[in-house]
Amino acid sequence: VQLQASGGGLVQAGGSLRLSCAASGRTFSSRVIGWFRQGPGKEREFVAAIGRSGGTTHYADSVKGRFTVSRDNAKNMVYLRLNSLKPEDTAVYYCASRNLRNFQPSPNLGDYEYWGQGTQVTVSS
Repeated sequence: VQLQASGGGLVQAGGSLRLSCAASGRTFSSRVIGWFRQGPGKEREFVAAIGRSGGTTHYADSVKGRFTVSRDNAKNMVYLRLNSLKPEDTAVYYCASRNLRNFQPSPNLGDYEYWGQGTQVTVSS
């Protein structure tokens, strides 16, 4: 599976963005998708994950209540809605997929096998 994140940009604190993750392949609906981010000088960290049907989601405490992950399997798309953005949300955001044998959303980077190129989100104060 190939993944491509898009939708990033420059936004003021308190603003919103919607990131998209486009996936190729017929197995997309059978894959758990996660979102991760890497801020300047920081390690890559978990943001959110969504199960295969979209019924199960998992969020990092730092974004809970502000970010929402969703998916449209008919379009091979996963979305991450970012609300109430803060300067500390500035990062490159990546989407990633677990392999077909694993169907639980996971916060662990090592559990994701396929990674797309990221999209930059910059939040100004």
